Amino acid sequence: MRRRALLSVYDKSGVVELAAGLSELGWDLLSSGGTARVLEGAGLEVTDVADHTGSPPMLGHRVVTLHPRIHGGVLADRSDPAHVAELEEHRIDPIDLVVVNLYPFATAPGIEMIDIGGPALVRAAAKNHAHVGVVVDPGDYRRVLEELRSTGELSLATRRNLARSAFARTAAYDSAIVAWLDDSEGAPPVLPPTLHITLERADPLRYGENPHQPAARYRRAGRKGEDAPEWWDRTIQHGGVPLSYLNLLDAGAAWALVNDLGRRPAVAVIKHAGPCGVAEGVGLPDAYGRAIECDRRASFGGVVALNRVVDTDTVTCLEQSPQADVVIAPGFDDGVIDRIRARRAGTRILEAPLPDSPSRTVRQIDGGWLVQAPPGFPTRPREWNVVTGRKPTPGERADAVFAWTVCAYVSSNAVVMAKDRTAWGIAGGHKDRVGAVDMASAKAGGRVVGGVCASDGFFPFPDGVEAAAAAGVTTVVQPGGSVNDRAVIEAADALGLSMLFTGERQFRH
Repeated sequence: MRRRALLSVYDKSGVVELAAGLSELGWDLLSSGGTARVLEGAGLEVTDVADHTGSPPMLGHRVVTLHPRIHGGVLADRSDPAHVAELEEHRIDPIDLVVVNLYPFATAPGIEMIDIGGPALVRAAAKNHAHVGVVVDPGDYRRVLEELRSTGELSLATRRNLARSAFARTAAYDSAIVAWLDDSEGAPPVLPPTLHITLERADPLRYGENPHQPAARYRRAGRKGEDAPEWWDRTIQHGGVPLSYLNLLDAGAAWALVNDLGRRPAVAVIKHAGPCGVAEGVGLPDAYGRAIECDRRASFGGVVALNRVVDTDTVTCLEQSPQADVVIAPGFDDGVIDRIRARRAGTRILEAPLPDSPSRTVRQIDGGWLVQAPPGFPTRPREWNVVTGRKPTPGERADAVFAWTVCAYVSSNAVVMAKDRTAWGIAGGHKDRVGAVDMASAKAGGRVVGGVCASDGFFPFPDGVEAAAAAGVTTVVQPGGSVNDRAVIEAADALGLSMLFTGERQFRH
């Protein structure tokens, strides 16, 4: 009995070569519409689906393959005598291979891009993979042909793997449609009644948080290359060893922070997903030098993010600074990459686009997931309230915005002490607020006299403000909202401090 393949593809790449190979192996070809025209134009003998079913395309080509002679031929269990008898009774020819790829809904969403016949065929063939092969990715054409040429048929293992790919493709397709429907009435809801996140493996990683943990980076399925919304897919690695799980985590945090700081040249140094040095400067070399000096010892082996193209003056600073495991920037001047490589061949050098702005954040916990809106820091600095008699100077207010922004990237309880838009003291993960102030003060080492102290949560008692004043700061920025706010404000007034209430806290766990 001659074998039969049904080919109906939106993406025509490679389909002529596949069809020609099948024809050479003695397969009959079924097709319709544009795919049939392409195959006929290549000189291949093709039976039109309409001729096979006896039914013309209907409803503007919405109904073509939705017919018992097609789906019966795909779904029949050839090991079931009753199925075989029904095929013979209704003169339905078995279909042994289904080659379908779907309308590109993810990149061109709309009602007419919601494929119906394609997913129905894919699911039917995938369900019956014990007898039918299904191919949804042009990247699989070659290996399918090679196996058919080598053994005369597709193994059960191959058909099962192809079926898995097929169901994954239709799952991602439906997920994209749900997201589009959520968007169609305006801004997408942060917390819709259901979430459908379909991911595909993008990059294998050397290991996870520890060497014994396998790991990989995933992206949203169906969006890659130039069409990809994920900035990681548009990031170019110019040198160094492959990225690890922690490299990605730290580089992502550093890149988000440095691009949150504003329009001035800025540098952030990240270790263990938190900043150990951050600064803005009159130029990139100035910002780089001060960011490293925030905590020179901690910066060794960190991720360095720069929000300007790295020039020769900046790379000279880098050569004189503690080793960076990752350098990420929007670009590099001629010769800079070679100089970084010469210092340490293993340094990962990343050229990245602007980071994305997700509509929600999703975090897995044991037994479920937590979903929330992104924090969106800094939060409306012009609306902050000055609650003390002393008002901050323009310089102190600028430092307060800077310190508050950095504070959003430090694990709670978090305190950042800054001066001249440089985070001289950073403390995170403390269980009490005074302990965080003391640690930030110790890190600052006297470099914040006349500077600012930012706290991610309110000061519950005056002792935290008193400890900040002891470090030499003259302005405090905090959310406010404690039952003891009045006592805290009175302490700030007594110490001659200015204090800003943001009205919003910025915990990060």
